[in-house]
Amino acid sequence: MATAEATLRPMDPPAVTVADIRMAHERIAPSVVRTPTLYSKTLSDLTGANVWLKFENLQFTAAYKERGALNKLLQLTEEERARGVIAASAGNHAQGLAYNGRRLGIPTTIVMPRPTPTVKVQQTEGHGAEVIQIGERFDDAQIAAYDIAAERGLTFVHPFDDPAIIAGQGTVAIEMLEDVPAIDTLAIPIGGGGLISGCTIAARAIRPDIDVVGVQAELYPSMYAEMNGLSLPTEGDTLAEGIAVKVPGKLTREIIRAQVKDIVLVTERDLEKALALLLQIEKTVVEGAGAAGLAALLAHPQRFRGRNVGLVLTGGNIDTRLLANVLLRDLARSGRLARLRIVLQDRPGALYSVAKIFQEQNANILELYHQRIFTNLPAKGLTLDVECETRDADHLDRLVAGLAAEGYDVSRIELA
Repeated sequence: MATAEATLRPMDPPAVTVADIRMAHERIAPSVVRTPTLYSKTLSDLTGANVWLKFENLQFTAAYKERGALNKLLQLTEEERARGVIAASAGNHAQGLAYNGRRLGIPTTIVMPRPTPTVKVQQTEGHGAEVIQIGERFDDAQIAAYDIAAERGLTFVHPFDDPAIIAGQGTVAIEMLEDVPAIDTLAIPIGGGGLISGCTIAARAIRPDIDVVGVQAELYPSMYAEMNGLSLPTEGDTLAEGIAVKVPGKLTREIIRAQVKDIVLVTERDLEKALALLLQIEKTVVEGAGAAGLAALLAHPQRFRGRNVGLVLTGGNIDTRLLANVLLRDLARSGRLARLRIVLQDRPGALYSVAKIFQEQNANILELYHQRIFTNLPAKGLTLDVECETRDADHLDRLVAGLAAEGYDVSRIELA
């Protein structure tokens, strides 16, 4: 967990103004969902801050990216509309552009890397876009998208480094501060920087003293490194793939350098915990990037304590299997789900004796795994792995103590 403060400096001339953002808001308002900004008492009690949530996961494509994409499309000339647009994206930008392109009758082409999950390809095609899969990495897809744009005369729509995109994303902050003027702090995820750039410009025009904090995953600290003159690795399998950007935008970099004082980093465990809490407490599904703001409050409580904090739940597009894994891992870390390894003698009744202790401790056995062969125990010994369900960490401690009291060699198989 890391945090750093940057030195703010003026930027001239401003590429995006609050007037641009207000015009964008008027332009897109009839077609995007004005998502609610709601107070969370439970998360406020948990974090020590007053927490408001902006539910951008309730947009039609389940992400805020619709705002910038629509604002860009609505400003194209008739000739540009007729020729069509193209983007390189494997995520929410692709769907936001494809959905609005179909609504407006604008041909849309999306270039994705070949390893893009089939579900994302199908969802984008389902919105009427032509999907072209090229290369193994996003960089390969983006280079190809520029080449195809030049070849076909298409307008390239960048996911974040475009004034129209930034202005569209800034409408999120306009709505938040109209709905809750008391918000004095925004915690905004940073990938390429489009959302935080637009939101910061809008928020500072409405409330000049507002505190804007950027949030990045520790595995992809590209903007954090840029702002602090550091060289840090940007790679790995992050839960927050929506903000896993290796190279931040040139325009967004300048806006953030001029406007955003503080960027914090969050770990994968922070992101997992935040995602699970949002589902359990708010009953809302978010993707990893959508949980980044709450992850920052959990990882850096002193930075936000006592503040009126606005968090943007940026999107809800998460694979269901991944979501299930995150929730099960959260249960394990909280002590409600556990795997215990117990050494037994291989004789009749051994399993019954162990099961009786689980019954006495009122712990539920979910799965059993015997291991007789691949073990360094004597030939008459075995290990028994028991997956079990308990009420909480204290209940699990009592179960382990009960097994040990009966003479069993028991150990917990912990998560990393």
